[in-house]
Amino acid sequence: MLDVIGVQSIDELFSDIPEKVRFKGAYNIKEAASETALVRELSRLAAKNKDTVSYASFLGAGVYDHYQPVIVDHVISRSEFYTAYTPYQPEISQGELQAIFEFQTMIAELTGMDLANSSMYDGGTALAEAAMLAAGHTKKKKKVVSETVHPESRAVLKTYTPKDKTLKLLKCLRKKRQTDLAALEKTVCDDTAAVLVQYPNFLV
Repeated sequence: MLDVIGVQSIDELFSDIPEKVRFKGAYNIKEAASETALVRELSRLAAKNKDTVSYASFLGAGVYDHYQPVIVDHVISRSEFYTAYTPYQPEISQGELQAIFEFQTMIAELTGMDLANSSMYDGGTALAEAAMLAAGHTKKKKKVVSETVHPESRAVLKTYTPKDKTLKLLKCLRKKRQTDLAALEKTVCDDTAAVLVQYPNFLV
């Protein structure tokens, strides 16, 4: 490498750095550790962390403590599942398409619906799609959304229906952090297509 860049030594490489600012001492760096020793040391340090396995988690806003089945790690390691963002090329997405079909089938059986959608991008998108589906099915216009619904989801809903004056925000009971059912009864009318709530609530 020194020959390629045209210098004779490391000292010559750093010759532009004044002598008085060069570090002359020795670095206090430990000798390289074996893999076994390194894993043991890192495990010891990691054990100092506080995690949701050992402690109760009160995180919300979509970051809920949940159990992830062991099989998930195996499934996502298979190329037919993780390579396809969306099945534009069915010939290389058979695994994903099969998983989507199984999901839709099970949801339809659980809910008793004839059809079940899948592959919503996120909760906000699903909320907006559900609101429009309810309006289209019932032929009614008014949609009531509780203040306890995630604010980002409500923002997505407004983006879908920017000029919809029938979209009503229902205030929640501040002390109980719950939807005000008395106010809900007064807000709902014959032209209400859907009441949009969230469980668990988003604390506001």
